[in-house]
Order: sequence, then C-alpha cells, then structure tokens
Amino acid sequence: MTPVRSLARAMLSGIFVVSGYRNFRAPGRLAVAAKPVTDKVAPVLKKAHPSFPTETETLIRLNAAVQVSAGLMLATGRFSRPAALVLAGTLVPVTIAGHPFWNNDDPIAKNNNQIHVLKNLGLLGGLLLAAADTGGKPGLRWRTGHRIGHSRRSMQRAVRTARREARIAVRSASTARRLPG
Repeated sequence: MTPVRSLARAMLSGIFVVSGYRNFRAPGRLAVAAKPVTDKVAPVLKKAHPSFPTETETLIRLNAAVQVSAGLMLATGRFSRPAALVLAGTLVPVTIAGHPFWNNDDPIAKNNNQIHVLKNLGLLGGLLLAAADTGGKPGLRWRTGHRIGHSRRSMQRAVRTARREARIAVRSASTARRLPG
C-alpha cells in the first residue's frame, strides 16, 4: 500500500474511531437525539430477529463498537474495502439522528446541522472511494475477464494444435498406405 493511501485511510477513519469510542463510553448523551430513529428501526430489527436488541442506548453502543472496529480495520488496511462499506452504512443513521436540519426552526441551528450533513456526505463520498479502491491492483472484474480471455486463447491454441496434429496424422496415414509392403 502506498504511503498516500495509508495516510488517507488513517485520516478518514480517525473520526469514526474517536467518536465511536466516545459514544460507546457515554451513549446517554446521544439517546434523546437517536430515540426517534431507533423507534422507527426497532420494529424492523425485531422482525429480522426477535432477540436483537432494540433499546436506544444499546443500539448506540452497537453502532459505536462497529465504528471503532471498522475504523481500525480501515486505518490498518485490513479488510479496508468492506470496512469502508460498513462505516458508510453506520454513517447514514448517525446523520439522520444527529443532524435533522429539516426539524430546526432556529436558523443558526439549521445552518449548523446542514453543515454537518454536508460534512457527513463528504465522509460518505470518501468511504465509497475507499470501498472502490483496489490498492493499485486490478479489480475482480478485470481479473475475471483476463482469466476468461487467457482460457479462451489457451483453448484456441489447443484446438489449432489438435487440428495440425490431425492433418499430420492423416498425411502420415495416407503416405503409409502408398508404401509397398
């Protein structure tokens, strides 16, 4: 991995590691803001799996733990592409719960929340780029196409060789029939 990639991933993941750690240690400070979102998500979670936790503080801690672990994976370059996708997924409910500018009547608070939403959109864009980054190596699509092309060319060579050997065998048989004896 190049130094620029390593530095960029560490810088991008820093906010998730730090805020995830803080949120894990003190989920109560976010509970009031997160409650409307967790109340909407709780029935879906219960339907998906009945034993899944739906308490607001537990979901905040779960999200925080995911952010810390995925942030560390992204920073260290271990499973960085899936980690970036996971972080992108955790960013959506955090943005909706934490910065609902559409509910603000105060123009200063509304402006502040809009700036935070735009910041999170920028982070989301960076995470999507990190998820698409192959580290300078060819992607799976290219490698698959390259393998298929290589296999096709190998098969064509094998067919040409078999035809040439068949022609030689036919000529040899024809020549052998003409010989006396």
